[in-house]
Amino acid sequence: MDYLGYAEFLPGEYRRDSLIAPVPTWWSWRGKRVHVARAGSPDADVRVLAIHGAGGHSGLLWPFAALAAREGVEVMAVDLPLYGDTADPDPGSVRYPDWIDLLCDFVLAETASDDRPLVVFGASMGGMLAYEVAARTGAVAHVVATCLLDPEDPAARSAAARWAFMGRAAPGALRVIEPLLGRVRIPIRWAVDMNNMSLNPALSHACATDPKGGGVSVPIAFLSSFLGFRHTPPETFCAAPLTLVHPAMDRWTPAELSIRFLERIPDRTQLVLLGNCGHFPIEEPGLSQLAATLRSLLATLPGPAK
Repeated sequence: MDYLGYAEFLPGEYRRDSLIAPVPTWWSWRGKRVHVARAGSPDADVRVLAIHGAGGHSGLLWPFAALAAREGVEVMAVDLPLYGDTADPDPGSVRYPDWIDLLCDFVLAETASDDRPLVVFGASMGGMLAYEVAARTGAVAHVVATCLLDPEDPAARSAAARWAFMGRAAPGALRVIEPLLGRVRIPIRWAVDMNNMSLNPALSHACATDPKGGGVSVPIAFLSSFLGFRHTPPETFCAAPLTLVHPAMDRWTPAELSIRFLERIPDRTQLVLLGNCGHFPIEEPGLSQLAATLRSLLATLPGPAK
């Protein structure tokens, strides 16, 4: 599945015009060859970085990134280690904190000599990654997340897991077996509920079997490191405004789980429920609501310093 395959699931009005094709670029990080898809004008006033989750990659997010590029912004989408076209010489060593370190270093490298506002858009598990990167770098102008699934929340873990009991028992069980089997890789679809990726069964199947996305195998220690990770407490988050654009009919990670995390953030938050959308938000009217929300917040951002 490339971005064109995923674009076929979009409503017709979003497929009438050819999507802007991604330009593949490469970034070296700790011995890994990281793939970064890019598009849009380098003279744009605003940039958007898209971050995928545990069943995605840049190609899966590209139909959304291309829509943003049509709004006159420069867009980027990173393939995190284990996913997409990023090459890792030691996949068994990848841990969740590596994803956060990579994204923080990438954001800091991108903003070191470029003062254009950077919006970070996180989908699914990428929502918490976007949140954490903003908290740690202080270099993000706005966070947009489709989901804020906190692994410290037992209910959130139960929702994310393929079976609820796995979410409750997994942290302790994985800690026990990690010293011996941590580098062993298992299909991510064994651990998470990929069947509810979309309200469209064909799209859920495409995501779950995509060899660059939901068909990937991840180290047991990666799962353990995610479930045991402590994100920046929301009560102390003040790095950037945050907009939660949660699918209203998400059968995988119900909106109330993300909303209760959002409500713990003191200020500068907004909630938009995407009508009729499942976890992968392709349905109407939610997709148009997402586009309108992004358009509105992009219009509020100042341009680069003159």
